Amino acid sequence: MPEEEVPPADPTGNADDPAERSMSFLDHLEDLRWTLLKVVVAFLVAFILVAVFLPDTATILNWPLNYAIRDNPDQLQLVTTTPLGIFSVFMMICFLGAATISLPFILFFVGQFVAPALTKKEGKVLLPVCAATVVLFLLGAAFSYFVLLPAVIKVSVYFNAQLGLALIWTADKYYSMVVWTVMGMGAAFQFPMVIQILIYLELVTVKKLRSIRAIMFLVVLIVSAVITPTPDPVTLFIVALPLYLLYELAIWAGAVITLPRVKEARASLDRD
Repeated sequence: MPEEEVPPADPTGNADDPAERSMSFLDHLEDLRWTLLKVVVAFLVAFILVAVFLPDTATILNWPLNYAIRDNPDQLQLVTTTPLGIFSVFMMICFLGAATISLPFILFFVGQFVAPALTKKEGKVLLPVCAATVVLFLLGAAFSYFVLLPAVIKVSVYFNAQLGLALIWTADKYYSMVVWTVMGMGAAFQFPMVIQILIYLELVTVKKLRSIRAIMFLVVLIVSAVITPTPDPVTLFIVALPLYLLYELAIWAGAVITLPRVKEARASLDRD
C-alpha cells in the first residue's frame, strides 16, 4: 500500500487560519499606510477642534503669563510685529492643542500596527506602556505649564526690571516658548518608561542603573539645560530635580518588576 503523501508543513504553524499566515512586504506597507493615514486624520481632527475654539485655547495658554505677572498685569503685553505674525501664533496654538488631544489616539493606532510583530512577552506590556506614555506626557506637560513656565517668566520679568527694560513680547515668541517647553517636558518625562521597558526585556539591570547614578545626574543636567528656555540656575534646578527623581523612581519600579525573577532564581538555587 503506497504511503499517504504528507502535505508540506506550513511555516506559520497554521495554514488554515489566514490571520496566522505570514504577511508579505506589501501587506506591511499597506498596514503602515493605513496607520499613517489614521494618525494624520486624528491629528487634523484635533487641530480643527482647537482652531474652532481658538480664543478659549489661547486663554488657557496665557495662564502661565498671567499668573507670573498677576501682581502687576499692566507691565507686560503680547504684540505682533509683522503682518503675518498672527498666523505663526495660530499655528503654534493649534499645534500644541492638537498634539495633546490626539496623542492617545496616535498611540493606539501605532500600537495596533506593531502588535502583530511583538512576542508574547513584549505584547503583555504594550497596553500598559501606551497608557503610561500618555500619563507621563501629561504629567510633564502639567509640570511645565503650572511650575516651569511661570518660574521662567518671573525670572525674566525680574531681570528686565533690574535693568529698567520695558516688557513687550511678541506673541509668536511667547507661544513658541510655551509649545516647545511643554512638548519638551512631556517628552523628557518619558525616560522612566524607557528604563522600565529595558528592565522588563532584561536589556539592563537595576544594579547597573544604580551604579551609573552619577553619570545619569550629569545627563539630566544636560537635558535640563537643553529643555529650559532660560540659562539661569534656578530654572535649571526646577527642571533637573523632578527628572532625576523620576530616574530614582524608575530604579525603584524596576526593582519591583524584577523581584519575582529574583525570588524564582533563589528558589531554583535552593532546590539545586
